[in-house]
Amino acid sequence: MTHRLRSVGLEYAEAAPVRLVFVAKISAAPEAVFEAFTDVEGWPRWFRQVKDARSTDGGKGREIRLMGGTRFRETVMAADPHERYAYRVDETNAPGLRALLEEWTLRPSDGGTVVRYVFAVDGTALLRGAVRAMRPGLRRAFHQAVRNLDRMVAAA
Repeated sequence: MTHRLRSVGLEYAEAAPVRLVFVAKISAAPEAVFEAFTDVEGWPRWFRQVKDARSTDGGKGREIRLMGGTRFRETVMAADPHERYAYRVDETNAPGLRALLEEWTLRPSDGGTVVRYVFAVDGTALLRGAVRAMRPGLRRAFHQAVRNLDRMVAAA
């Protein structure tokens, strides 16, 4: 069963009822990090919760499958070279979601990059509570993903 989510704009990253924000500094340059973001099919190589990813609509969309079977059909909302990559979930098989936007911003710092990730979500009261409770796990997943990305970029 697929659920259609509410269409939200980029401002949702700051206005969502539930916002989880994580920040990490890595040694990779913003250009390399941004290139990895736009290589949608490559996400499973560095973000282990992503089982399968593919670009759609000539790069304007994404289809994502997570470990555990959750699926997302997304619209890329921003692909500002070396600065920001954001996408909105349009459809999912996850119950309880009403809106979801994820935004990655990049800032050069001492030869590396400060990566800021915003997970902006709305849903049923149960879902909002579950997302808040999952904060520690989502924080670990974020930090592991950016460490993996940093290692992958360094090895390239």
